[in-house]
Amino acid sequence: MMTNKYFEKKKLFQLILTLISACIGGLVFTLMNWPIPWLLGSMTAVLVVNQLGWTKLYWPIALRNTGLIIVGYSIGLTFTKQSLHLMISQLPSMAFMTILLLIICAGMAFIISRLTSINFPTALTSSIPGGLSQIITFAEETKGIDITTVTFFQVTRLIVIIFAVPFLIFSPLFTKEGIQTIPDVITEGTQSSFFPQFILFAIFSIVMAFIGKKIKLPTAYLLGPILGIAILNVFGISGPSLPGSILDVSQLLIGGYIGLLLKPEKLKRKASMIPIALISGMMLVGIALGLSFLLIHLYHFSPITSFLSLAPGGADQMGIIGHELEADVTMITGYQLFRILFIFFAVPPLLKWVMRFHMNKEALKHE
Repeated sequence: MMTNKYFEKKKLFQLILTLISACIGGLVFTLMNWPIPWLLGSMTAVLVVNQLGWTKLYWPIALRNTGLIIVGYSIGLTFTKQSLHLMISQLPSMAFMTILLLIICAGMAFIISRLTSINFPTALTSSIPGGLSQIITFAEETKGIDITTVTFFQVTRLIVIIFAVPFLIFSPLFTKEGIQTIPDVITEGTQSSFFPQFILFAIFSIVMAFIGKKIKLPTAYLLGPILGIAILNVFGISGPSLPGSILDVSQLLIGGYIGLLLKPEKLKRKASMIPIALISGMMLVGIALGLSFLLIHLYHFSPITSFLSLAPGGADQMGIIGHELEADVTMITGYQLFRILFIFFAVPPLLKWVMRFHMNKEALKHE
């Protein structure tokens, strides 16, 4: 009994320390006027404190999931009948861009496998953009894939993208001119009926998240609320807008979790792996930036909407950045979710085929 109480107190202390670190990081980034401060700041502070090794930090996944539900609700509010029709018309483009990006990633994986001792299946699994949790789960369940390398590459890429994309967006390369504005569903003033309405919609969003988890949707705590709120919105049942402070809280909850994901101490051959992981992450950002010019040319999207639609950082992070800049969040989310779903359904069978092909090739070599 005493052991359980001691364990609970220790976990509580670790959680409080992580929360304080995340809040300090968010405040520092806010004071420095850096982009997406409560996501990047909390993530950076937790990552730094964790790597110092003074004590273990703790951030339960339930807090990250809460942040995802808030973001999912906010994104769901941006869906209208008009935006839905527009998104459906973009399906061929979404498929083309997703497949093209995956082909380029496969090429990068081939080069990485040639330059290092990493086998091709591990390099390919490490290079797939998006779908962090499902790719890591797939790696855990598949023989011949180095799960530590996959996790390190995926998390490093995610952190590089989360840092690089906002700083690129806020750089002179992009301007806010010509952004396809949408209703500011987050920062509008709250109504007098906000709290009764919000409680009902919050319960509905949580239920949709658990239904998404039950039917094994990818990133269920994000996608479930998005789909549920979007359906209500399309049928004319609109939820109340959220104050900006709630979105800040969601960023902190997500950032604290991401900051604890990176564990370089478990990686073999750090001297060679860390630079390759960083370079591959930066290359993916550059590739997404290049492909975004194609979207601008074909569909006359704004530069920011085009880039965030293709940036391989996930619908939650890109959706947060899109909201900050009043870009076309519906289109950004549509492209991001299409890639998540495509990766969820198409990539695991493809990776299994690659594994079988690789194993047969290795078996022939040893005959």
